Amino acid sequence: MVATISLTKLTPGTKPYINAFKLVLAGIVSDAKVNQQPGDLVSLIVNKDLLLTDANAAVKYLVGSGFDGSDAALKESAAIEKEEALVAPLVAQKKTSEALEAAEKVLAAQKKPADKLTAVDVIYFASLYDVLIASSDIAKYPTIAAWFKTLQENKNTAAALESIDQQISKAAKKKQLGAQDKKSAGSKANVLADLDPATQKLDEQVFMPKRGEEKVLPKDGHRNVLITSALPYVNNIPHLGNIIGSTLSADCFARYCRARGYNTLLICGTDEYGTATETKALEEGVSCQALCDKYSAIHEKVYDWFGLSFDHFGRTSTPEQTQISQDIFNKVHANGYTSENVMTQLFCEKCQRFLADRYVEGTCPLCNYEDARGDQCDACGKLLNATELVNPRCKLDGTAPITKDSRHLFLDLDRLQPDIDAFNARVNTEGKWSSNGVHITQSWLKEGLRPRCITRDLKWGTPVPLPGFESKVFYVWFDAPIGYPSITARYTADWEKWWKNPDNVKLYQFMGKDNVPFHSVIFPGTQIATKEAWTMVHHISTTEYLNYEGGKFSKSRNVGVFGTNAEETGIPPSVWRYYLLSSRPETSDSMFTWNEFITKNNSELLNNLGNFVNRVIKFAMAKYDGVVPEADLTGQSEADLTNDINKLLQEYIDNLENTKLRQGLAVAMAISARGNLYLQDSNVSNTLFTEQRSKCDAVVNMAVNLIYLLSALIYPYMPATSESISRQLNAPLRLIPDTFTFDIKGGHKMNGAAYLFSRIDEKMEEVWKSKYGSSGTK
Repeated sequence: MVATISLTKLTPGTKPYINAFKLVLAGIVSDAKVNQQPGDLVSLIVNKDLLLTDANAAVKYLVGSGFDGSDAALKESAAIEKEEALVAPLVAQKKTSEALEAAEKVLAAQKKPADKLTAVDVIYFASLYDVLIASSDIAKYPTIAAWFKTLQENKNTAAALESIDQQISKAAKKKQLGAQDKKSAGSKANVLADLDPATQKLDEQVFMPKRGEEKVLPKDGHRNVLITSALPYVNNIPHLGNIIGSTLSADCFARYCRARGYNTLLICGTDEYGTATETKALEEGVSCQALCDKYSAIHEKVYDWFGLSFDHFGRTSTPEQTQISQDIFNKVHANGYTSENVMTQLFCEKCQRFLADRYVEGTCPLCNYEDARGDQCDACGKLLNATELVNPRCKLDGTAPITKDSRHLFLDLDRLQPDIDAFNARVNTEGKWSSNGVHITQSWLKEGLRPRCITRDLKWGTPVPLPGFESKVFYVWFDAPIGYPSITARYTADWEKWWKNPDNVKLYQFMGKDNVPFHSVIFPGTQIATKEAWTMVHHISTTEYLNYEGGKFSKSRNVGVFGTNAEETGIPPSVWRYYLLSSRPETSDSMFTWNEFITKNNSELLNNLGNFVNRVIKFAMAKYDGVVPEADLTGQSEADLTNDINKLLQEYIDNLENTKLRQGLAVAMAISARGNLYLQDSNVSNTLFTEQRSKCDAVVNMAVNLIYLLSALIYPYMPATSESISRQLNAPLRLIPDTFTFDIKGGHKMNGAAYLFSRIDEKMEEVWKSKYGSSGTK
């Protein structure tokens, strides 16, 4: 058996280091012929046919541990699961004592030959090595102490440690050489040379302009597109449903706009004020600011890994947020669109505080869901007041609250309704809103708007600048949408050129359906109430819910893939982006399943797009030395292909202009499939090259130009893949054209072929379902 272990940048004590240690030690123990190579992830390739990215699965494969139903096999399987589910997380959290206590029990139950290391030995030794080396009280764990001493003296563990240390040394030496842009992670194009203008014969008019350092501002005479993603709340790690629901969808559309040459600004950031932050901070025993600092950094890292191209990713806990929110309120208040009223609120006598909406849970009065929040029922989606809940309970201590009066400010939406109605009647049509956005908005308007409370009895939020309300802050759903202009103001002092420029800027907003009323009714109503010329929403693009393996995402039950988990799988961002955007729940809920995820990679990406690109470029490199031939493209098959591509291209553009991202991606893949059909019908082969050279020249020239077009069409969806194709073609990223044009000329020298995608072993479905839960697991 020949095994190749890919090793990412290794830092002792990190998960990649531990996983690499496991694989290297397993390779040595199994006497496999092991080749080590640098890579973007820690993985194991066996005989080029099997890719394993889960370290424990790879160890079991190498060491030869099989499941034969025996007690020993059952114990080994349970021990490995315990390391993954309990011991490794405790090590990562630096909970040394708890990790060693758990490992002591596991290892005491294991029986093994003293002369050969088992999969359990390999996995636990790598997982606990750094902990045990640094531990001063290992004697408290007699089983571990004896086991560790034996393994330290084993020649295999010593060899593995030396091998890993060599990898760290190599990585340090290569650090200054640099690497390909991290957003191209997962692409194998880094084996290719950089673009070489001296060998290019291209139409430069089609090149996509590079994003510079200067601030993006609206330009006269240009199409100026302002794009926002719903601000993700800061008290959690986003899961795949959160990501496709707003941030990834907004990024895809922004990349499309840039690839069409539109002047585009993409803004997002973490929504940090409000009750949910206070609640989470209390749970974690930290200040609200510390909690926001922690999770904002996590969010930014996740979005960066997914390749999201925000012009600025900011936060709402800034001086700009306070200044702009208070300024808007003062104008709304001065114009007479606020009122005061006494609210009967829930008060916890044990906590000695008014319980804001999310501090309260109870039974929904409409659908009887028992865990409804004080502001909204997640089961039926209806907005609630906390006092409407049946059998309310304080979320902090579970006690039943009493009612108590508190004076608050209201936004008089009832008086603003005629203007809000008129606004929606116009933009619903002009902006071609998604149907669920229109439906949700219309249901609010038909029911009749009522004054809505905009203050809360909290400390963490934007202070209310009005005498008598010094102890209150603005309700998060009053000032959260103001985060869009305030984050823009953090990006540029000229923020009003975007946000107070309705004649020259079109605003596109992306969100899940539960956020629609705040963007289509409340925030526009607030803007209207200032009596200023604001840039108001032109198009709302909403999604339904993405569910997971027959159920819902749940961090508490360890069910579902969250942003940080996606990277752990070792699957490149392009594959995740493709799956999520091809399954985007635009008109109804959709379901993430590992089976579909693997199938889409292997059947659609690998067999369709990957096959077309790789087949053409490899053939051209082999037969033409990578030089695109001059060709006569007036043949009937070329004319038919051009005609079909132009029809599909127009359909692609129509879909993307109307933010139908899922269908747009389907059309791009249909163009790739049409390219594969063209190759098949043309019978591109050695025989064609030898016996019908002019026809072969036309096929290669045509196919290379179609690949260049495809690189532009998939750029909004899989930018790293698009960059890989461009590098293989030795051509800069290109704009998305109105029609299929032949921009790579005869005599152009390509760079070389590289695989775009790797096959995923179908067996990984059960591995990942076990690791990340499903509807049948807890």
